[in-house]
Amino acid sequence: MGVRTGAVEALVTPPGAWRGRRVLVTGHTGFKGAWLCQILLDLGAEVHGLALAPDTAPSLFELLGLAGRMPHRVGDIADPAVAASAVAACAPEAVFHLAAQPLVRRSYREPAATWRTNVLGTVNLLQAVRAHGGVRAVVVVTSDKCYEDRGDGRVHDETGRLGGHDPYSSSKAAAELAVASWRSSFPDLPPTATVRAGNVIGGGDWGEDRLVPDVVRAAAADATLRLRRPDAVRPWQHVLEPLSAYMDIAWRLQQAGGGAWAEAWNIGPDPGAIATVGTVAGLLVRELGRGRLDADPGPHPHETAVLRLDAGKARTRLGWAPAWGLDETVRRTAAWYRAQASGADAVALCQADIAAYRAAMAAPA
Repeated sequence: MGVRTGAVEALVTPPGAWRGRRVLVTGHTGFKGAWLCQILLDLGAEVHGLALAPDTAPSLFELLGLAGRMPHRVGDIADPAVAASAVAACAPEAVFHLAAQPLVRRSYREPAATWRTNVLGTVNLLQAVRAHGGVRAVVVVTSDKCYEDRGDGRVHDETGRLGGHDPYSSSKAAAELAVASWRSSFPDLPPTATVRAGNVIGGGDWGEDRLVPDVVRAAAADATLRLRRPDAVRPWQHVLEPLSAYMDIAWRLQQAGGGAWAEAWNIGPDPGAIATVGTVAGLLVRELGRGRLDADPGPHPHETAVLRLDAGKARTRLGWAPAWGLDETVRRTAAWYRAQASGADAVALCQADIAAYRAAMAAPA
């Protein structure tokens, strides 16, 4: 028996760890970025943001009122002047780089733009923090899809070969290579880690072509959702799981000897939360109490059929482990949407989930 240390440190201890610290979050108008800003603001950090305007309506960024609670800039990370200006204005101690084009199917429609944002945007951020000189830690968020898909369903650990069939996946692999190259080439780069999370779900996501928002929209309309790949296998986790690990890694990077943590990290669920799209969709429909599911035979662009993630390194070296299994993750996700649709305040809903997650992480493992 023991306490999961990684996420507890990130969200609870040491006391005041993030209070007063200047933090830049790129991609703060997105789903994960908005959740991260809420956590950091609650912990007393001075949070700044850089991102494009929200591309969904509603958006969690707007529901949380983040525009009025933190300095932020609307701009394109793929413009080096924008990246440099944002870093200079914030003078951050820590940077979380989440800005990205995150959708596989959009990457088929917009391949050059996907690579421009995901690869050049990452390089621009790295150059900006080098030029500024005061940054102590950078966490670059890539994806579990950065691994080469060999079609054999293998479990990917951090030693796996990078690749990617579609433009999105390959752009994330290229971002990983860029970070590794900059770490090797430039001694003035602050300690920089990359993090590769599984399929992240939770309240407040209204993105296109993502399972939870699609199920929620179908349930609201009492309609049938046609799943394009119900048998596809993915590692599912609540949004608070990877964010807790990102914050833990960022904190470690800022300490003496922080370079020891400047490497790639898989952040994924326990094996029981590796499940098919159809399974998760069915659980969501059950929890929401409305909606129907069917299969869409396509044709569809290529996507990885089976994706399994080995997060053993994070468990062993960080002491991080997920707090919630698949059923609890889906239950809390559905409850968030049900409550928000009934008029509940999004800030209060997020804070309630954060408090529940903190308690779960503090419980004996």
